[in-house]
Amino acid sequence: MNVFGIGLPEMGLIVVIALLVFGPKKLPEIGRSLGKTLKGFQEASKEFESEFKREAQSIEETVKMQARLEPEETVSATKVETE
Repeated sequence: MNVFGIGLPEMGLIVVIALLVFGPKKLPEIGRSLGKTLKGFQEASKEFESEFKREAQSIEETVKMQARLEPEETVSATKVETE
């Protein structure tokens, strides 16, 4: 198990130090608030990712449509020039 580059022994040491510093009564409260914060970051990250994908898809569709229109404009321009 490796989270943020921290292995299981390091996690255990952090928990023991946190228990000594904050005490057993405050630790669950700190864990809950940390969990809520991480969940908020994950939701924001997912929202950003979906918005980014939506915008990328929109740009891709615009480019494809422009690519379809350019050959038609070229053909009509050459017809005008030849006449």
